[in-house]
Amino acid sequence: MENSTVRLLKLIFFTFFVCLTFNSLGQSLDELRRQKEKTASEIEYINNLLKETNSNAKASLNRLAVLERQIKLQDNLINNITGEISYLDTSIRQNSRRIDSLGIQLQVVKAKYAAMIRYAHRNQNSNNQLLFLLSSKDFNQAYKRFIYLKQYADYRRKQAERISEFKNSISNQVTEFNKRKQEKQNLLVSKVNQTKIIEQQKQQQNDVYSELQQKEKDLKRKLENQRKAELRLQQEIERVISDEAKKASRKSSKSPGLALTPAEKVLSGDFSNNKGRFPWPVQRGLITDHFGEHPHSVLKYVVVRNSGIDITTQANAKARAIFKGEVTKVVAIPGGNMAVIIRHGNYLTVYSNLSEVFVKAGQKVEIKEEIGRVFTDQDDDNKTVLKFQLWRESTKLDPEDWISRQ
Repeated sequence: MENSTVRLLKLIFFTFFVCLTFNSLGQSLDELRRQKEKTASEIEYINNLLKETNSNAKASLNRLAVLERQIKLQDNLINNITGEISYLDTSIRQNSRRIDSLGIQLQVVKAKYAAMIRYAHRNQNSNNQLLFLLSSKDFNQAYKRFIYLKQYADYRRKQAERISEFKNSISNQVTEFNKRKQEKQNLLVSKVNQTKIIEQQKQQQNDVYSELQQKEKDLKRKLENQRKAELRLQQEIERVISDEAKKASRKSSKSPGLALTPAEKVLSGDFSNNKGRFPWPVQRGLITDHFGEHPHSVLKYVVVRNSGIDITTQANAKARAIFKGEVTKVVAIPGGNMAVIIRHGNYLTVYSNLSEVFVKAGQKVEIKEEIGRVFTDQDDDNKTVLKFQLWRESTKLDPEDWISRQ
């Protein structure tokens, strides 16, 4: 009796542990699959961006940046698949152990049930239930014998039910086992295919890089033009800040800075409190150049200084305000198309490289309101790039710290 109890407790503990493990595995698999779907969606978007230039494909820094992002995402996808395979391996092992354990427990229960049936068959004449009851000394003993016979019958029924439950559980586990094995096989095939794809992408990246290295003079010229355009834009931003500071100094003896009304102070606080949660300045895009100083992707010993971020998006994309505010200035930048500066209290957001503008200075805008059309450069790989900056008075901020993670 004691051994049976110990075995039963072990079975309960093992079953609980396995179920807990399966639940944890299930949650992990769900998370991996969500990440894989998200990565696959981003890869599809990048493929569509590259298709827009297929008819006029040529080496460009933008194409190189897009390919670099594509390879990184492809690598993430392969890692996700590898993670899924690892979790499935663990699940398959746990499933196999549970099948073995259930099989052993089934044999134990079946052996006990068979012994009970044989004992009942041997004693069915001598221990007739009616005679067993009638041979009682008194009513109290007869009642106890009746209860015993009832419990014995219930026990036999429950043992039969346990045998059926074990069989069903084993059948379900075998089905799950086969399902996991097939999923693993499908993932192994997918991993091989994705590995071939990333090898092709790396070859494309190397080809583009090699071609760009042969265009050093052209790249330097474009970089210089870009710097001039950014300098002009920065001067316009600083002029806006200076003008607002002069207004403030005429109204108050406080230290120079952007003049803030009580409503603008509230707006500025709201802006600050939403750090990391702002929508993107385009509906969907890909960051192809980051904030701050970093080495040029092709030119050796050349440092790129970006006052904001570059977001590559699809042709005909619209720029949109990331927060409510007031359009402070609309300016044409030679070599940089048009730009819109929006003020949000003592914060400024700047949207440049626009071919068309939908707003005007002094206009109030709401969050996600379209403010212009992003320029598509048909002479440079058909790229469509929004240049986006964020300032707190005269301090440049990294926009990636403020917008939400896509």
